[in-house]
Parts: sequence; structure tokens; C-alpha cells
Amino acid sequence: MPDPAPPRLLVVKATHAADDPERANLACNVAAAGVAGGAEVHLFLAMEGVRLALPNIGRVIEVEHAAGVEELLEAVYAAGSVTVCTPCAARRGLEPAAFRDGTAMGGSALFVELATRPNATALVY
Repeated sequence: MPDPAPPRLLVVKATHAADDPERANLACNVAAAGVAGGAEVHLFLAMEGVRLALPNIGRVIEVEHAAGVEELLEAVYAAGSVTVCTPCAARRGLEPAAFRDGTAMGGSALFVELATRPNATALVY
């Protein structure tokens, strides 16, 4: 019997938060859709996107005719993984303790490792 196919990996890099609510919402929406579709999802937060890992950020980001960011992030945190770019957070004066439970810290090497896996699709918003 052949080995089963590896799980699909969706790597979504979000580079915006309240500075571009629609783009931030889109990144979260795509990540949550990946979770709902059964993909292994990794949401990587860089630049201003690191703020998406702050508690209750969804109350600040609202996009008309779109699912709420808080609801989308809850789905990703529940069934996927979320990593904040360590140097991006430091440049914004944000310590790891500032982020919601379940947030990992990492840098570009982790993003590259995930995005270059044979079964990976990487999207940047």
C-alpha cells in the first residue's frame, strides 16, 4: 500500500493589522478557510501584522461585509498555529507576553522552512 499523501500545508503571512483592515481581514479569512478545509494552517505574523496576535484586536479591526477578525483568529488558534516575527515585535516594543496564549515566536528562517516544504502553499497579505 502506498504511503498516504502528506497533509496540505497552507502558510499565510499577514503583514497588516489596523493599518490596513481589509488586507488583515483577508489574511485571517484565508487562514480560517484553510482550517475549515482541512489543511494544516500556519499563520505567520510580520511587520504590522504582529498586532493581530494581541488580545481583542478584532474589536479594533472591522471590515464591512466580512467575517470578524476575532472569530477568524479564534478558528486559526484552535486548529492551526500562529507565529509572530520576533524582530518585528521587538521593533514595535512588543514582548512575547503581550500576545494571546498559543502564540509562538519565530523569524524568517521558520517562515522559509514552512513555505518551502513540498506540500506547502504560501500566501502573503
